[in-house]
Amino acid sequence: MAEESVMKKRVVFMGTPDFAAVILKDLLEWGGCDIIGVYTQPDRPGGRGQKLRQSPVKETALEWNLPVYQPVNFKDKADIETLRSLEPDYLVVAAYGLILPQDVLDCAKIMPINVHASLLPKYRGAAPIQRAIENGEAATGITIMKMEAGLDTGPMLLQHALGIAWDDYAGKIHDELAAMGGPMVIETMQRYDDGTMSVFKQDDELATYAAKLSKEDGLIDWNRPAGKVHDQIRAMHPWPGAYFFWKNEDGNDELRLNIYPGRVSDESAEGIKPGTLLEQPGGILGIACADKIYLVDKIKPAGKKAMDSQGFLCGYLGRCCIIEHKD
Repeated sequence: MAEESVMKKRVVFMGTPDFAAVILKDLLEWGGCDIIGVYTQPDRPGGRGQKLRQSPVKETALEWNLPVYQPVNFKDKADIETLRSLEPDYLVVAAYGLILPQDVLDCAKIMPINVHASLLPKYRGAAPIQRAIENGEAATGITIMKMEAGLDTGPMLLQHALGIAWDDYAGKIHDELAAMGGPMVIETMQRYDDGTMSVFKQDDELATYAAKLSKEDGLIDWNRPAGKVHDQIRAMHPWPGAYFFWKNEDGNDELRLNIYPGRVSDESAEGIKPGTLLEQPGGILGIACADKIYLVDKIKPAGKKAMDSQGFLCGYLGRCCIIEHKD
């Protein structure tokens, strides 16, 4: 182990979105390992023009002149042979977007490790950050685990927690967790080198699943308690965004409104129909929930730019919807 520890480990990095790009950059700036190849999802069309877009991980890899591989999947044995020929000590995987077969995992001489954005075994799956916030969790974190063929079921190597405040939203927690990931991968490799690595089996009975997000997850039901609505709104920000459809008095006109994270008022909504829009003191938009009023600071009508609630009240008052004033 002593002779092995003085040599830089050969690492193949696998990831796709911004979360993974932050971790890749941290490993590159550390310089304690050799990134010998980067795997990422194939370029895909996006934006108004549907032009092919490179993933954030590919952009980072090209900036550092690293070889990039983009297999659609690993069903072609030639792709596995290409990976094996790189002779990696580690596979470091972070939000890659593919389920890796055992033949791929076996290419790592030391081990394949994954950076997962939850306190495993809770929130295995595709959307751990959003689901934790949606469920009102007080904390989340990063788990570094040794990968196996199951979905986020491998033994845990390192875990650090991160508190979730009442006004935290998915985008903010995403960035904070991404910043934690790289140093934790480095710490894991260092613990392996100095013989202090610990391995903890996950308790499958405590496991929960974080289902992939869809646009429909953002649709707000104002019949729920305001606290639950607040959790949903901040979990869905910035993507897919929390929204509802605002109808006029006769129900013919409808406008989709995207809601940014706000706050729960102390004011009761008793006797007010859930979903009713209320002009609150100071030009603040309030929306009645099952128990209390939800206060909205920022809102985006479909096809328009985002605006503060006062601008919304001034611009849309009486145009397509009824706004009820609470006495």
